[in-house]
Amino acid sequence: MKIKEILPSDINFPKFLTKIKPPVKKLYYLGNWDEKIFQKSLAIVGSRRITGYGRQVIDKIVPDLVSQGITIISGFMYGVDSEAHKKCLEFGGKTIAVLGGGLGEIYPPENEKLIPEIIKNGGLVVSEYEADFKPRLWSFPQRNRIISGLSSLGVLIVEAGEKSGSLITAKLGLKQKKPLFAVPGPTTSSVSIGTNTLIKEGKAKMVLSANDIYEEIITDRKRINSVSADTTELKIIQALSAESLTVDEIIRNLNLDIVKASSILIGMTLKGLISESGGKYYLTRLSN
Repeated sequence: MKIKEILPSDINFPKFLTKIKPPVKKLYYLGNWDEKIFQKSLAIVGSRRITGYGRQVIDKIVPDLVSQGITIISGFMYGVDSEAHKKCLEFGGKTIAVLGGGLGEIYPPENEKLIPEIIKNGGLVVSEYEADFKPRLWSFPQRNRIISGLSSLGVLIVEAGEKSGSLITAKLGLKQKKPLFAVPGPTTSSVSIGTNTLIKEGKAKMVLSANDIYEEIITDRKRINSVSADTTELKIIQALSAESLTVDEIIRNLNLDIVKASSILIGMTLKGLISESGGKYYLTRLSN
């Protein structure tokens, strides 16, 4: 299979990936690139030590997501990642695998057999690393920002221990203002400590079925769709969906008058559409 590449200068490059830190300078990929695959996408990550309970959760939730045309993004590793990819493929869905190594050094090797089916179903296998780059301990946490960054609908955590790498993805997702979801687990399970804590602390919306994810998405979209399509408000929402911005940056990027911009920003804040912190404005997600 031919390894292709896409640069930030390409119109189809996911622009959000240029805004995260560190920014993604290039993506290598296998498959046929179609930016539409990212429009309805959800990241599903979790423990490499998946339990029978974790498999049951994936068996229950992923088919429902696939039936709604949602692309499943994950990290191609053992455990939850592999099960999410496999279940998506089983039901004919599109999935994106984000690797922690180069595409010429597929890891783990036992998952290489999934690649032809991923591509056949219209999915992608991507990496920011050169083809011959062997995965390192640090490269997996670093690639997590891409997993969360590519997801348009948010990040779902299925089983995570107290120090699970998937909690890094959760933290990055929150930083990127992505909705965070988590499946609760048995209090006696070591791989449910992370997910239960996220829910307890109010950082993640509790998910018992795919409907819980749909409810959050629909509510958020209704709120944004209440803004007229030809208003300055919508332009500001679109700008803030990529990154948080200062007043000056909003004025400069959208070519607005300072008085008008200030008035609109105050109004949007009162409506709960945006919030301000540290001198920057960002989209407000509804609380869980």
